[in-house]
Amino acid sequence: MSTETPASPEGTDPRAAEGDDVVAPRTDVELGYAGASQVVADAGAATVALFGNVHRSEVRGGGKIKDPLRFREALSALHDVVQSDFRYVPKDRTAYLAYTRLKKASAGLDLWEAQRAYVDWLQRNDPLAFALLDPIVSVHPDEIFFEVFSKDEGSYAKLGVDLSALEPDPSPIFGTTNIDFSDELFGGVQRMRSYRETRLAVASHAVALTTTGVPEVLEKKVRVPDAWLRGFLQVQSAGTLPRTAFRLAPIDLYNVLRHLRLNADVPTPTPGAAKSAKPKRGGRGMRIELVPGEAPRLVLEPWEVVIPTTAGVFKGSKPEVVRIWGRRRLMLLRRLLPFADAIDVHILGSGLPSFYVLRAGAFTFTLGLSGFTSANWAQAVSFDLLLPRRADSAAAERVTAHLAKTWSGSAEAIAKATKLSPAEALEALQVGCQQGKLMFDVASEIYRYRPLTGEPLDPSRFEFRNVRERRAHDLCAQKGVVRVATENRIHGVGLELTGKITVAAEKREYRPELLLDDEGRVKKAECTCAFFRKHQLKEGPCEHLIALRLFEAREEVKRRKERGKDRDRVTIETRTYARRHVKGEDVYQLALDQKRLKVRWGLRGQDARVQSLFFNSIDDARAAYFARVDDLEKRGFLDASAS
Repeated sequence: MSTETPASPEGTDPRAAEGDDVVAPRTDVELGYAGASQVVADAGAATVALFGNVHRSEVRGGGKIKDPLRFREALSALHDVVQSDFRYVPKDRTAYLAYTRLKKASAGLDLWEAQRAYVDWLQRNDPLAFALLDPIVSVHPDEIFFEVFSKDEGSYAKLGVDLSALEPDPSPIFGTTNIDFSDELFGGVQRMRSYRETRLAVASHAVALTTTGVPEVLEKKVRVPDAWLRGFLQVQSAGTLPRTAFRLAPIDLYNVLRHLRLNADVPTPTPGAAKSAKPKRGGRGMRIELVPGEAPRLVLEPWEVVIPTTAGVFKGSKPEVVRIWGRRRLMLLRRLLPFADAIDVHILGSGLPSFYVLRAGAFTFTLGLSGFTSANWAQAVSFDLLLPRRADSAAAERVTAHLAKTWSGSAEAIAKATKLSPAEALEALQVGCQQGKLMFDVASEIYRYRPLTGEPLDPSRFEFRNVRERRAHDLCAQKGVVRVATENRIHGVGLELTGKITVAAEKREYRPELLLDDEGRVKKAECTCAFFRKHQLKEGPCEHLIALRLFEAREEVKRRKERGKDRDRVTIETRTYARRHVKGEDVYQLALDQKRLKVRWGLRGQDARVQSLFFNSIDDARAAYFARVDDLEKRGFLDASAS
C-alpha cells in the first residue's frame, strides 16, 4: 500500500490525512434570497410566497391550491423532518452552565443586544446549528416537489405536489433552487384554512411574489459538513437499489404509532435531541413478515405484538422476514396520516434504508429512513457495498445531459434514448444520484434532473467518510491482504471475528478483532495497530477494523448468493427460521461448523432448547444440516437469517 499522504480537500486539516479527523471537511454554499419566505394574507386570500436562491438559475412556478388543508399538513410534516433530531444525548450540564453565564453577562443589555450575544455564543459553541442546507424546491413539467434532510442525518423527505393539485400559473420556469423554511413561514402555514383561497408562488425575485415590506437580499454563506451532504446523497440514492414493496392502509400505520405512544416508546418529535423511555429488555425493532399470498404482518419488539395489515396480500415471489430500526421516526408522518389514501412501503433489507410513500390525492410524501437513527459504522460500510463505486464519467454525463433536457424519465426510457445497455444506464444513473446531479423519485419510479447545489460537487469528497475508510477499501482491493483467521458465532451474543491483515509496505501484520451482535452492530472492537492503541474508538475505527468489516460483509454477500446453488462447498453457516401460530412464534436456529451441528429451537422470547451433534466427517454434518433446512422450509418456516 502506498505511504504517500494524499492531498487534503479544501476545508480540512492536513493532519486528517494521517488518520486523525481533526476538522470535518465542509462544502461552502452561497445562499441569497430576495426576501423571507412567508404566508402573505390579503383581502381574504393567502399566498405561500417562497423566495428562491438568487445565486442559482431563475425558477418560477405555482398556482391556486385546490386543497389547502392537505397542503398545510404536508408542509407541516416536511417541517417536522427538517427539525427532527432523534440522536441520543446523555445528560450534560455544560450547556446549562454556559446558559447561566450568558444570562448573567447579558442581564444589562437590551433585547437586540441580548439576541446578538446569544447568536455569538451559539456560533462559538454550536457551529453546526447554522450549517444545514436550506430545503430544496424543484419546478418540473409534471409536479413541484420539495426535499429536506434531518439534522440527525437519518431522515430524508420529499413532498411532491402534482400539477393536478393546482390551477397552475402560465409560463413556469423549470429548475431547482433553495428556499428558507423559517419559523415565520411555518407559523403562517399553520394559519392556512380551507375556506380561504390560497396560492403557491415559487420565484427568485420579489416582483413575482408581490409582497410588501420586503427587505434587501438576504445573504448567507453556510459551510455544510460533507458528512451531512454525504448522508443526504446516500439515503436518497438508496431508492435506486432493488427493493421489496408492499402496501399498508393508513389505519395499519396508525395502529403501530398508537401502540408505541401508549407504551411510552415514542415521544412527540420536537426540535433537538429526543430522549424517550427505553424498553427494559429485548429489541427495539419492527419485524415485517412477508409471505406471498398473505397480508404482511408487522411485529413490534419487545412486546411481540402482531399487527396484521389490511391493504391486501403480499405479491412478492418468495417469503422473507425483514427487521427495521428507527421506528420512532415514523411519528414524523403523523400530521399527514389522516389525509392519506394508501401507504407504499419499500424496504431494502434488515438494517438498511426503507421508504414510506404516503399518497394523499395529488400529494405524495416520501419519507426515507436510514437503517439506524445514528448510523453505526459497521452497518454504514456494509450499505456502501450496495452502491456503485466505479464512476463511468462518459455514461454519467450522457444520462445527465439527457435528463437536463427532458427533466425526468424511467430507467428503460433513458437507456433507450442514450443508447446504453440497461446495466450501464442504471449504474450511470446511480452515480449521478450519488454526485447530487440527479434524484430518484421512489413515489413515481422515475429519475429526475435535480442539481443539489448551484456549483457541481466534487464526487471524490463524498466517496469515503475519511482517509481511513479509503485506505480500508484499498486493503480489501488487494488480493490476499485481508483474511478472516477465525470466525465464531456465539448464541445470544453475536459473531466473533479475528482478522489477519498483512501490509507489505509497512512490513507488519495486524490482528483486528470484532464482535458483531445479531443486528450487525459492533459490541467490541480491538486492533494491534498504533492508531487503535492511542485512540481506541474515540476517533472512530482504524483502517484495519473497517477493512475486516468490509471483507466480512463481502463474504456474506457471496455466501447468500451461493446459498442453495453449491451446497458441497458449505462448511460454516448459520440460518434462522421462524413460523407464527396461535400460541406465538417458533424459532429454529441451525449452526453448521465443520463437523459440528448445533440446533436451537423454542418459542421466541423463551429459553431455547439446544441439541449438539458431532459427525465423523464434514460431508455427514453438511448433509444433516441441509436435511433439516429442507424439512423446515417444507413445513412453512420463513428464513429469518437476515433479521
